[in-house]
Amino acid sequence: MRERRIQVIGAHSADFVWRAGGAIAAVTAAGGSAEVIALSYGERGESGELWKQPGQTLERVKQIRHEEARRAAEHVGATFRCLDLGDYPLEIGAAQLLEIADAIRQFAPHVLVTHTDRDPFNPDHPIAHAAVDRARSLAAGAGVSSAFATIVPPAFFLFEPHQPELCNFMPTTFVDITPVFERKLEAMAEMQAQSYLRDYYTERAGHRGNHARRAAGRSEVRYAEAFMRVVPQVVTSL
Repeated sequence: MRERRIQVIGAHSADFVWRAGGAIAAVTAAGGSAEVIALSYGERGESGELWKQPGQTLERVKQIRHEEARRAAEHVGATFRCLDLGDYPLEIGAAQLLEIADAIRQFAPHVLVTHTDRDPFNPDHPIAHAAVDRARSLAAGAGVSSAFATIVPPAFFLFEPHQPELCNFMPTTFVDITPVFERKLEAMAEMQAQSYLRDYYTERAGHRGNHARRAAGRSEVRYAEAFMRVVPQVVTSL
C-alpha cells in the first residue's frame, strides 16, 4: 500500500496549524507524508502584530509569515509552500483555480482538508473552500476517466472553524492527537504574528478530546481535532 498522504490547503499561512496541525503530525508520525499549501500569507488581514513594528513593509511581512509557517510545518513533519494569491480579499480566477488543481494532482493525497463553506467573520475562508472543492473535482476528473491526467478522488474533510456554530460545521470525525500534541504545541509557538490564538486552540484540543472520549469510550484520549467529512466513505461492510 502507498504511504498515507495528507494535503491541507488553507486560505492563509497559519490556518493549518490551529485546525489540523495534530492530524498532520499523526499521519507523519505513522510514516506518511504531508503537504501544506497556503493560498496567501494572510499578510494584510491576519498579521496585525507584525504591522505594529515601525517601518514594516508588505514584503517583509510575507517573508516573516513564510518562515513561521515553514518552521511550524517542520514541527509536524510537513512541507509548506504558498501560492501567494493575496488576502482580504482572496480572489480566485481560472488561472489560480488550475494552479490549485495542479497542486492537488501533483501530490495525489489520500486525504484533502480545507475550510468550511461559510464563515461570517473571515471573507477569505469560504473563497478558499469553493476553490479547493472545485479544484479537487478537476484533479480527480469527478471520479471518472477524462481527457487529462487524473488522480484517485481523495477523502475530503473540512477542519474546524473558529466559531463552528456559525459556519455550517458539524463534526463527523475526531482525530486523537494525544500522542503528537507536543508537536502541535511547538508548531503553534512558531506563529508569532498570531500568538493570541495559541491558548484558544490548546483549550479547544482539550474540549474535543473530551468529546472524543465520550464518543469512543477511550479514556486515554486527552486531545483531539474535529473534522467534517464531505464525501461519503465507501466500505465493504459496516
